Amino acid sequence: MSDQADNVLSVQNVDLGYGSLKVVFDASLTVKSGELVGLIGGNGSGKSTILRAVSGMIKPWKGTIHFDGQEVSGRKPHEMARLGLAHVPMGRQLFGNMTVHDNLLLGASLPAARDRRDENLEKVLTLFPDLKKYAREKAVQLSGGQQQMVAIARGLMLGPKMILLDEPSLGLSPLLVKDVMAAIRRVADTGMPILLVEQNVKQVLQVSDRAYVLENGYQVLDGPSSALQGNEMIKKAYLGL
Repeated sequence: MSDQADNVLSVQNVDLGYGSLKVVFDASLTVKSGELVGLIGGNGSGKSTILRAVSGMIKPWKGTIHFDGQEVSGRKPHEMARLGLAHVPMGRQLFGNMTVHDNLLLGASLPAARDRRDENLEKVLTLFPDLKKYAREKAVQLSGGQQQMVAIARGLMLGPKMILLDEPSLGLSPLLVKDVMAAIRRVADTGMPILLVEQNVKQVLQVSDRAYVLENGYQVLDGPSSALQGNEMIKKAYLGL
């Protein structure tokens, strides 16, 4: 399993920034087929910046990004979507006055996804059965947790090879966070590779296979999530133990 060929995503030694401000320093990570990988750390640690580089919103200053066997550093977001990368952004970003059903269909806008739209919709509604009940309701009428489920489901409507999730627990109550994390684990159990960016370290370590820890733009720890839960630095800095 250590072969580079197993990697759906490989980020190697990237420096990232905005304008003249460097915010990520020499970071590396991989996501293999079927893995749920957490990218965790405090606010401003550089987690979302790495996601933006992977999905083509910013270009690495240094280093390389490979996706599905191709070098993709500097590709545009629409190109990454065509290659099969879905990015569920922070804050859900649904169209509130559109129905849940119509929000989901927007995820299948690319020609290849349109061809499999009905098939993918059936899969999504099997993973998120509550969305059937809310299909004709406007997205704005749903709770924060339900909206997050819609956002993840919309990403899956692309029929992606991998999905990026940026802070899906943001603004949710602890009970809803558990529901959302359980749903993300269900998606991962279908074999979908996931890179999950979160500040909610405890929940991520409970559902992910492996995790990377960022602090102030530097990668300071990585390993199996079960091992990181017992790490003294993690317990003191993030779990309040």
